[in-house]
Amino acid sequence: MSNPTIIYTDGGASPNPGPGGWAAILRYGDREKEIMGNEAHTTNNRMELTAATEALKTLTRPCKVDLYTDSEYLKNGITQWIEKWLAKGRLQPGEKQVANADLWLELYPLTKWHDVSWHWVRGHSGDELNERVDRLVHKARLPLLPKINEPSADTITLYVKSSCSKGHGGWAAVIEHKDESDQFSGSAHKTTSNRMEVLAAIEGLSHIEPGATVRIITQSDYLHQGASSWIHGWKKRDWKKRDGEPVSNADLWQKLDTMLTAYRPIWINARGQEVDGIAIAAKIAKEARASEG
Repeated sequence: MSNPTIIYTDGGASPNPGPGGWAAILRYGDREKEIMGNEAHTTNNRMELTAATEALKTLTRPCKVDLYTDSEYLKNGITQWIEKWLAKGRLQPGEKQVANADLWLELYPLTKWHDVSWHWVRGHSGDELNERVDRLVHKARLPLLPKINEPSADTITLYVKSSCSKGHGGWAAVIEHKDESDQFSGSAHKTTSNRMEVLAAIEGLSHIEPGATVRIITQSDYLHQGASSWIHGWKKRDWKKRDGEPVSNADLWQKLDTMLTAYRPIWINARGQEVDGIAIAAKIAKEARASEG
């Protein structure tokens, strides 16, 4: 019990809800194990819970565990909320049952069998194992994602990509239709990758005739989920998040939302896939960023 097992977990769905994946990395001394799985229709939170549950189930005897997650929902739920839920009967069937009660009831006994210390890490902040387990989640989801096949003759494909470093940003949009291809790019100072991704979509659409069916292919979860899922809630709340804070990049999201009404968009998240159009856009975005720096 003196040497803890190190576990990193992650999970997600894109769009949310939608096809999801979960993954975990377990380390004990010089031994390491990766586990992962997927579900065709699920949510971010269910995948986070599943990752932690499956990781702890992998351990065949009681262990001291340091478990790292970038999900505040998971960490706060298991360390702060669950005892109150149990006391109030909110994990039992009924009108007041909390979301994902089935998974909380599966996870909770495992945390009593093992000696678990829970640690929250900020996602995409450079933590090596957090970044690795995130990539495993996307690998787990790949079998569920639509294949990027050749579009029909009347469909236009828009590839978007950003490149950002030390506040210098570049964006690129590659438009393909039949045998024709156009490329557009730009740059900005004091910006972010997320902002450049949304801008790339806006600029790309501005070069496409209204009324077209457009496949918008991105490797950005932020753009994909924002445009296909989150944007509906943002609009209802007057471009505010659930906590009442303003939506980041609201000016661009509002512009994109207005533009999309003129098209028949098909959003495709190609993260983890090798796509020629994305590779071309990535090169152009990097060159545009370099011109800014």
